[in-house]
Amino acid sequence: MEYFIGIDIGSSSIKTVLIDQNASIVNFSVVPTGYSFNKNSENALLQLLSERDLKILDIKSIVSTGYGRKLFKLAQKNISEITANAKGAYIISKLKIKLKTIINIGGQDSKIIIIDDSGKVQNFFMNDKCAAGTGRFLEMVSRNLEIDIENFGNIHFQHHGTPLSINNTCAVFAESEIISLLAEGHNKSGIISGVHHSIAKRISIMANRIGIEDSVLFDGGTALNKGMVAALEDELLKKIYVPEHPQITTALGAAIIAKENDESN
Repeated sequence: MEYFIGIDIGSSSIKTVLIDQNASIVNFSVVPTGYSFNKNSENALLQLLSERDLKILDIKSIVSTGYGRKLFKLAQKNISEITANAKGAYIISKLKIKLKTIINIGGQDSKIIIIDDSGKVQNFFMNDKCAAGTGRFLEMVSRNLEIDIENFGNIHFQHHGTPLSINNTCAVFAESEIISLLAEGHNKSGIISGVHHSIAKRISIMANRIGIEDSVLFDGGTALNKGMVAALEDELLKKIYVPEHPQITTALGAAIIAKENDESN
């Protein structure tokens, strides 16, 4: 059996996917990035392999992607996360929907990718890294509200009525805005709902610039947040498809590309 690895080294987490020669997922992991990109990525990879009684020598090709892709020394090749994201999303959605648009909310940026019928990137748009529309912003809100981010999805639906307005596009000023809302006595469910809709509105602005098309896939770790999914559907007026493991889509794309590169050599 031949094996291939894709590793997506993001600002918040390292996603590693192991596939076999049939492009089937054998194992995957998601761990915090921490401060040492190369060391933590290598540890994540070795742990993933050990769970299947494999060693580095058993892997035919490793492709890295993401924020820290160029720092990972074990990879034979590194590629942009746009390319890897498109490839992974296309493969995941192939039997589910006719995919045209990918929305990804990462730790430091958000992006919309438009692909053609064969999964190739046609266009993409990324937000400003300081904008209050990223996963890191949600982490900041989590700290201020003293609520685990994993609970945001359920708490979102506890709010009834119009979501609170979070207007600032800079995360620093948006944080001050949230602190003010707390001081004014607004409940946390209203603030969380407002934050989700604030991010969704920024995605909607990006969508209007690039020309979003059906069907839409939402991936990245933030896609695990059902409140965020609902806010996106409200703002875009479209049904959003979320894969079973949305956080590993880009790493899977890198693994598929590792396999394709090996076959072409």
